[in-house]
Amino acid sequence: MKVRLFEIFTSVEGEGILYGTKTLFVRLAGCPFTCFYCDTKESLPLDSGTEYSIEDANQLIDSNLKNQTYKVNFTGGDPLIQHQAVALLAKHIQEKKIPTYLESSCFDIDRFNHVLPFIDIVKIEFKTKDSDFVDSQHYEKLIGHTMKCLESSVSAKKITYIKVVVSSKTKPDDFTQLVNQIFDIVSKDDIDGFIIQPTYGVAEPSLDLLLSLYDIVFPHYNEVKVVPQLHKFIGAP
Repeated sequence: MKVRLFEIFTSVEGEGILYGTKTLFVRLAGCPFTCFYCDTKESLPLDSGTEYSIEDANQLIDSNLKNQTYKVNFTGGDPLIQHQAVALLAKHIQEKKIPTYLESSCFDIDRFNHVLPFIDIVKIEFKTKDSDFVDSQHYEKLIGHTMKCLESSVSAKKITYIKVVVSSKTKPDDFTQLVNQIFDIVSKDDIDGFIIQPTYGVAEPSLDLLLSLYDIVFPHYNEVKVVPQLHKFIGAP
């Protein structure tokens, strides 16, 4: 089996519930989606990066793994594009007793379930309608898969948190509908965090909008947090 990796690097985690932790990022090539705020567009083509055998990729990961690394983050692109390879790479990391972390839009429940046994921490990223993730015709279908992935991760008792990227285009009514759908599936006690992440450098939301979106989540999950991409403020990749 082969895998296409765009880059591997150690940095400070700048997003989500584990921001600030020393992390090895394994960025896989390939993503079919078109989020307007994407900050890794160069990794979207499936033929970007470099192709490796699984054995060579494992060796590359090992050679880049630094002391005191808290976790290994499989990101992209979208890692589920190469789900079989991710499962093998993550299994290799787990054997080293280092937590594995999946960063994905969770667009396919079958691919997700294939990878899940080898992942310790799962970020379920829900896309808003205004993200240009996909066209409106396909949006509900893909969000349905994300909902199933959330349910699967919680059932497997993984460390699971939700992230939603929001922008000045985000409509509170659409956001409310999405949040209600999420908490029809899970309860507060099922998840380990709910992160509202504002876009950076493009269509940035106002403070008033962020507070409105926060207030929509709060009745369901009172530990909701607004967390920007903190790594960008320290010049980290």
